[in-house]
Amino acid sequence: MTIQTRIDKPEAIESTGISRRTNPDETRHDWTRAELQALFDLPFNDLLFEAQLVHRRWFKANEVQMSTLLSIKTGGCPEDCGYCAQSAKFDTGLKASKLMEVEKVLAEARKAKEAGATRYCMGAAWREPKDRDMDMICAMIEGVKEMGMETCMTLGMLSGQQVHRLAQTGLDYYNHNVDTSEEYYPNVISTRTYQDRLDTLERVRNAGINVCSGGIVGMGESPDDRIGMLMTLANLDEHPQSVPINMLMPMEGTPLGRSEKVDPIDFVRMIAVARIAMPKSVVRLAAGRELMSEELQALCFMAGANSIFVGDKLLTAKNPEEDKDRRLFDKLGIVPMPAHSCPSEK
Repeated sequence: MTIQTRIDKPEAIESTGISRRTNPDETRHDWTRAELQALFDLPFNDLLFEAQLVHRRWFKANEVQMSTLLSIKTGGCPEDCGYCAQSAKFDTGLKASKLMEVEKVLAEARKAKEAGATRYCMGAAWREPKDRDMDMICAMIEGVKEMGMETCMTLGMLSGQQVHRLAQTGLDYYNHNVDTSEEYYPNVISTRTYQDRLDTLERVRNAGINVCSGGIVGMGESPDDRIGMLMTLANLDEHPQSVPINMLMPMEGTPLGRSEKVDPIDFVRMIAVARIAMPKSVVRLAAGRELMSEELQALCFMAGANSIFVGDKLLTAKNPEEDKDRRLFDKLGIVPMPAHSCPSEK
C-alpha cells in the first residue's frame, strides 16, 4: 500500500514559506536581526521542519556526538561571571585547586573513551593561562590525541604566542563562549569585555584551530538578547565549528543563583534557529540537561542539536548519568557520531 503525504506536493511546501526562507545548501554570514526574529516567530512545527531540512543536508539525522568535559583546574578564578561557581568573588563553598597532573587527566580521558566519548574537553578556571602552565597543557593535548579523540581546551583569554603553541601541538578545538548578546553582557560580567572574547576567537580562528563558541540561556536576558547572541556567532567570518547552547544551571551563592527557569519551547526554538543560521556547525545541547525531561531533549535533537556532554559532571554542574543517556539514545534510535564528523572542521 502506498501512503500519500502532503510533503510530496510542492505546493504544500511552498504554502509554508519554507522554500523561500532557507536554502539548506547556503551558508550565510550576513543574518539580520529581523531575519532571525522571523525564524523565532514561525509556528513551532514549521520551525522544526525547516531546521530538519538543514540538519539532514549536512549531518546524519540520528547521529549525536558524545563529548566529555573535565575540570583540570577548579575554582579561584578572578573573573566575576555571574553564573559561575568557580569565581573567587562569590561565596559558593567551592575550594580552589591546582592544575591537575597530566597522567591523572589522561587516566580520566581513557575512562571517557571507554564510555563512548569521541571528544575530550578540558577546562581550567583561569582569566588566562600562565606561560609556565603551557607545557602541561600541551602534554595533555598530545596524550588525548594519541587516544584518537578530538581535543578541546577552554582556558580563558589567550595571547597570540599561546594560541600558536596550542596550534603547533595539534589542538582540535578551543572553547570560548560569547555567553549572551553584546548589549546584555555587562549585566553578567564586568571583568572582561565582549570585545576581549571576540579577539580571542579571532586569534584561535586565524591560527587554524576549530572554534567552539556558544552561550547561555536563562540569565535574565530578553528574547532580543538571545537573537543578538546568535547573530554575533552566525555573522562571524567563519561560523564556529561547534556551538554549545547552555541552559543556565543556577549555582547557589552566585548572582544568578535564583534565576527563573527557561520556557522549554523557547529553548527548543533557540536550538532550531542556531541550526538554521549555522548549518555546518555541530550544535551542542550542553549544560542544563539535568533539568530537562526526555521529551524536551528529544525535541532538541529534532531541532538540530547533535552533540551532548556525557559523564555525571560538567565542571561544577550536574549532568545525567551515563545509563540514563544510553536508555534515551536507545529509545530514540540515536547512535554516537564518529570523531571529526563536522563538515566545516579544519
